[in-house]
Order: sequence, then structure tokens, then C-alpha cells
Amino acid sequence: MKLAEISEIELDDDSFRPNNLAFTKLHGNGNDFILIDETRQELVSEAAKRRFAVRCCRRNFGIGADGVLFLVSSARADLGMRLFQPDGSEAEMCGNGVRCLAKYAWETGYVGQSFDVETLAGIIPVQVREMDSCFWAKVDMGVPKFDRPSIPACGSGEFIMEQLDDLQISAVNTGVPHAVILVEDLEFAIEEIAPLIRHSSVFPEGVNVNFAKLGQPFEIRTFERGVEGETFSCGTGAVASASVARRLNLVGDEVLVETKGGPLIITFEEGKAFMEGPAVTVYMGELSEEYRWSLSQEL
Repeated sequence: MKLAEISEIELDDDSFRPNNLAFTKLHGNGNDFILIDETRQELVSEAAKRRFAVRCCRRNFGIGADGVLFLVSSARADLGMRLFQPDGSEAEMCGNGVRCLAKYAWETGYVGQSFDVETLAGIIPVQVREMDSCFWAKVDMGVPKFDRPSIPACGSGEFIMEQLDDLQISAVNTGVPHAVILVEDLEFAIEEIAPLIRHSSVFPEGVNVNFAKLGQPFEIRTFERGVEGETFSCGTGAVASASVARRLNLVGDEVLVETKGGPLIITFEEGKAFMEGPAVTVYMGELSEEYRWSLSQEL
């Protein structure tokens, strides 16, 4: 079919509201997202959002990303955020995603330097600033939850240094469930080990898997649920790894965490964890008629 013919076709569903669907591509330490601004109107129908994320996150056949952020209005906070992952699942929240959404909202003029974002994990307070001409956001990640029902994990009590698949594993919920394994060396193929933990029956909703190496800086690698692979950075994973290390009295109240994509600063104040790091706008664009038409055939 020729492009001229595609342009004459009216889509037979209501998946896309506007003629031109605009998006913004951002990343936080290499953890990248497609942001769709739905504060004024729904641009991708609710029924299409999951499949839209699956298609558009594909790096060779779509825009390419670790997830699609939908910026929405909220009756409980200044803004709302929904995150659909490459496998089509909707995540409760995402630390790097919150920072990317914060950058877009701040530069668009929706918010000032302090504001709240509603997520499925609750209301997230955010503070933004510029440092050396770079955008940084400090995110209140709340109190890390170590009890098994809150992770969730099977059993009762805390999940600290438990034996699982020949590994000593700790688990915590920092907005989403995370397993943390302390290692002496990060030079190994985590894709061979992480899926066994990610899909373990001990975690009924699945779990993100972090491998952490103590030192200066504190280094981590993360295999993310929903992405089903290693990402360059994971904000909730950095908080989870630092929280576990602090629980074991291995670090103090401020931890510089080095992810594959760059540093994050994790601090603890009165039981709460805070994550601070950068976010970068990569580009803005619109889906072509050709691509929108091909999407409409699948959604």
C-alpha cells in the first residue's frame, strides 16, 4: 500500500485521538522512556495503551524505550504518571521515570520546583533544580518495606539474606518489589541468573533483580521485570540496593550508587529514602501516518 493511500484511510477504531500523535523521548542515566502528554486529552485509548507500549518500545521497529510514560491529570496530586513496560504490563512506579516526567513537566511550565506526582504506588513528592546547567530531581521514595506481605513475598517476617537458588538474597519494596544480591564481582552475565529469581514462586508478582557490589562507589546492575532484561539504570533498584546494604549496617545514610548509565545519590532521612539524579530530554517528535496506520492494524 502506498503512503498516499494510507493517508486517505480513516482508522476504523478509536485508538488514537489526534491526527498527529506527539511524544517526547527522555532518559535518566540511560533508562529511556517515551512520554505522551495526556493532561489535556487522552491521546492513546485505554484499550490500546498496553499494545502501544509493546510496539513503540521495540528498538528496531519502533521508537525504542524501556517504557512509555503517560503524563495525566490527577485529583490527588499536581500530576499523575502511568508507566507501561515493553511487555505491556503496567508498573506501579519508576524512579528514573518520575525524574523524566518531572523534567518534562517542569520545562513545560506545568509545575514549579516542588510538586507531587500520583502513581500506582502512591503520591510521590519531587523537588527539581539545575546543577551545572543540568537538570536534577530529588524524589521522595518513601519508607522501604522489608516485610514479606508488602514486597510481596511468601512467608512472614523480613526477607533478609535468605537462601534461594544457591544465592543469599534480600528483598524489599521501594515502590516495586526488588531482590538484592551482594556480590564481589559484577563481571558476569546476569541474564543467565536473574530470570530464575525474577520468576521464583517466592515472589507471587515477580521481582526486579539487583546485583550490588560494595565499595566507593556502590555499584549495581539491574534486571527489570517488565523489560525482561538488564537496563542501564533503575532508580527503585538503586534505592532497594542501598536500603538492603544499610539494613545490614554496610553503608551509612548517604550512598553514591553507580549504575551502568551513571550515578544516583541515595539518602535516608527519618526512615524515608530519597533518590537524586539527572534526566535528559533526547528529542521530540510525532508518529508518522505510516507508523500510526501499522499500529492501528494491531491495536
